[in-house]
Amino acid sequence: MTKRNKVVLAIMILLGLGIFWYSVRNVSFAVIANDFLHMNWGWLAIACLCMVISLVLEAWVVKVLIRRQGVAFSMREAIRVPLVEQLFNGITPFASGGQPAQLFVLLQSGVDGGRAASSLLMKFVVYQAMIVVNFVLCLFLGFHLIADKLHTLSWLVLMGFLVHFAVILGLLMVMYWYSFTKNMSLLLLKPIKWIRKDLYKKWSLGLLHKIDSFYHEGQQLKRDWRLLLKMCLITVGQLMFYYVIPYFILLALNVEHVDLIMVMTMHVLIVMVISLFPIPGGTGGAEYSFSMIFTTFVHTNSKLILAMILWRVITYYLAMFSGMIALLLQPTQTNSE
Repeated sequence: MTKRNKVVLAIMILLGLGIFWYSVRNVSFAVIANDFLHMNWGWLAIACLCMVISLVLEAWVVKVLIRRQGVAFSMREAIRVPLVEQLFNGITPFASGGQPAQLFVLLQSGVDGGRAASSLLMKFVVYQAMIVVNFVLCLFLGFHLIADKLHTLSWLVLMGFLVHFAVILGLLMVMYWYSFTKNMSLLLLKPIKWIRKDLYKKWSLGLLHKIDSFYHEGQQLKRDWRLLLKMCLITVGQLMFYYVIPYFILLALNVEHVDLIMVMTMHVLIVMVISLFPIPGGTGGAEYSFSMIFTTFVHTNSKLILAMILWRVITYYLAMFSGMIALLLQPTQTNSE
């Protein structure tokens, strides 16, 4: 990690602590301590296990993609990829540092740069597609439950969906309307040419290179439907284990009448809201949206705040600290099979 990354990490931890303090300022510490001490620790352990399984499944996708290209790639090396990704997703705006961090880990492990970039691109496409599919299902299942009470947040959820949908639509356009997409992309960059020709040239060359790379990878994906199906199924499993975490947290806090499907739906909506916040890790927006949405199930303020803190620790801070450990591990060099 660079000095700048370490500073950002420290700031995010302090900011998180500040938000936790602000959340509990009007709640008796004794009440929160009592709720914490009387938790069902078994359910909390399952919530943590779900996060671990989610990361392991993501690592499995990486392993499948790398080994497909004739590289002997162990699960030990594969698990470092999502862990380091979580760390850099958590300290960069819009999780923009995750992709370069994954590439860095693969290069560290001795994977060829072209193969690594190719595999990560395919992983990204499938992940984005499965997020959109999951969200469409959840729109039908749970969006109407918060639309009336949380009008502003509902629109944030919809905007989050549109962002993810636009990404997958753009990727599909490259796959099926290659020439049209290239021409349209250059047309959108035209205004920059009028201002700075050197910048236009740099951006257009970079954009065309990325479009070409994705097009070739997309053709491979279309030809190898078995691999595509396998990746989709693993990624759906990865997302399901992640989305179910709040359910077990609520059970750990002895919250009654908790509906599994509804809680998972609400978590999907929260993830969509978080994606709109430019602050690393969606800090602030994540805590706010969780508290607003889960008032549906948790009517005790102390339990709601504790649930939010536990959820944030498991899905954000635990993953980030695991990424720090993974970054310190000495990689083993891979070999071509």
